[in-house]
Amino acid sequence: MVVNKSKDAFRTIAEVADELNVATHVLRFWETKFPQIQPMKRNGGRRYYRPDDVELVRKIKYYLYDKRYTIEGVQKVIKEKGLKALIGEEIQKDFFAESLEQMDLSERNKELISNISSELKALSASLSETLEQVK
Repeated sequence: MVVNKSKDAFRTIAEVADELNVATHVLRFWETKFPQIQPMKRNGGRRYYRPDDVELVRKIKYYLYDKRYTIEGVQKVIKEKGLKALIGEEIQKDFFAESLEQMDLSERNKELISNISSELKALSASLSETLEQVK
């Protein structure tokens, strides 16, 4: 199936399976073995993979099929290296940020969205710091 989508577009499980040349049931199985794979699920359980999900699945496939790691081996790589090292620095970036700037919003709404975004980033950093202290 050829789909002309933006590289930032969400993809269905069938599109990801076609792109990576694996069966859909394999992707569903990997979701059970790798909790880091978390596609959005919509009505009826339909999965929509974000670009970072696709990149993570691509790396998992690389380690399993090309480097011949076991599932446990790939889990260990993810745990040791971390997701950022595995798929890049911009994990789960805000894919809507670009379209937000293109939307015709009032300055007040843009300011509110910007403030909320800043607060969420600060909370995320605080949570990460707390988790590191707990470890």
